[in-house]
Amino acid sequence: MKLLEGLPAIRRLLKEDVRAAFEGDPAAKSFDEVIVSYPFIKAITVQRIAHLLYQQDVPLVPRIMCEWAHKETGIDIHPGARIGRGFFIDHGTGVVIGETTDIGDNVKLYQGVTLGALSFPRDEKGNIIKGAKRHPTLCDDVTVYANATILGGKTVIGKGAVIGGNSWITSSVRPGSVVTIAEPKLTIRVRKGRK
Repeated sequence: MKLLEGLPAIRRLLKEDVRAAFEGDPAAKSFDEVIVSYPFIKAITVQRIAHLLYQQDVPLVPRIMCEWAHKETGIDIHPGARIGRGFFIDHGTGVVIGETTDIGDNVKLYQGVTLGALSFPRDEKGNIIKGAKRHPTLCDDVTVYANATILGGKTVIGKGAVIGGNSWITSSVRPGSVVTIAEPKLTIRVRKGRK
């Protein structure tokens, strides 16, 4: 029954996700195009419904739902992840969002982004402690570019921060920061026997 009661709120969230995709992607020509052809919409729709079931301690079904969406889209979002309004994943293939991730409003990710665990807390016997915060928090208005990796339950990416592509983040980033890696030196040589 709680699932049925939660569907109108999920529908409102999905409308904002579609709007975020349309406004965030210059290639998007219409809301209909976003709804029908963007794999992210399939992944986030399934995750938002699975998250509601996850919150109600429904066993196994939320994970099966999200793994189906992962297989269909290449986007791996755990049903436990908490995701705010106006979320958008551009392209999407290879995105991984872990169980204890918190994502604020108006966050945009690109393909290949990992929001994962840095390590697993263990008890005195060396067993992994279940339920501990292991994945990062992304505050409102954060953008994370392609193939960036953000790890750790204590890692907080502040409001309005931009994380450049291929970055490896294991500590918090202040609001409004822009994080990039140094530009690599490109070497071009002509192979022998070629002109």
